[in-house]
Amino acid sequence: MSLTRRVDEARKGYATGDGRLSAEAHSRERIAEAAREEHGAASHAYLGDLVYGGLDGIVTTFAVVSGVAGAQLDNRIVLILGLANLFADGFSMATGAFLSSKSEQEYYEREKEREAWEVDHFPDGERAELEEVYLARGYSAEDARGMTAILTRDRDRWVQAMMVDELGLMPDERKPLNSALATFIAFVVAGSLPLLIYLLGLLMPVSSQVQFPVSLVLSAAALFGLGAAKVFVTERNFVRSGLEMLIVGGLAAAVAYVVGALLKGIGG
Repeated sequence: MSLTRRVDEARKGYATGDGRLSAEAHSRERIAEAAREEHGAASHAYLGDLVYGGLDGIVTTFAVVSGVAGAQLDNRIVLILGLANLFADGFSMATGAFLSSKSEQEYYEREKEREAWEVDHFPDGERAELEEVYLARGYSAEDARGMTAILTRDRDRWVQAMMVDELGLMPDERKPLNSALATFIAFVVAGSLPLLIYLLGLLMPVSSQVQFPVSLVLSAAALFGLGAAKVFVTERNFVRSGLEMLIVGGLAAAVAYVVGALLKGIGG
């Protein structure tokens, strides 16, 4: 059993009030088995990039569709602006995800190098810092000294304790390039949904009167679905999460539609 699966069982047991499942997830055998396996937390973390990249893709692309519809422009303009926005914003978001992840990892490594240097050159001061951290958390002086003594026996464990307990930093196991790819793919795939009916219009006759309503329905369904999918990251109620994202996306589309309509009036 992987660590991820064991934690999922513990969460399910807590959420459903299943004491037996919670007890099994916390049994010594399950814990030891999970610790021996690679837990795959990094791959699970990409789920956030997929969900939020997809949500941004739908919201921004449908906002473009709504703006064009509000201005009552030719439907071909929807494809021009929509596709341009889709790939340009998708690339921009992917670049942002890459740079953000890379910067965080570089910052973590820089701080880790500093802590390692301080451990090597000022061990007494680092022990005192770690002890003060535990005292500030409410541990007794005896317990704080004992925990510090245990953690500082091994240099690597000592440095890790300084990173987590003193600085509050955890390593990000995601690869920046993978995070960027996940964001870009999710943005483009999900963001293309509002444009599907317009793309279909290039292949076969589709009434212009139904294109925007169909795009609206597809976008609403996708917004609710991806909003509900956020529960895999946030662990909130899926209906509430889906409705929340549907409302946010709907407001963004409404604003774009109104702006488009106003610009149409200005343009005569």
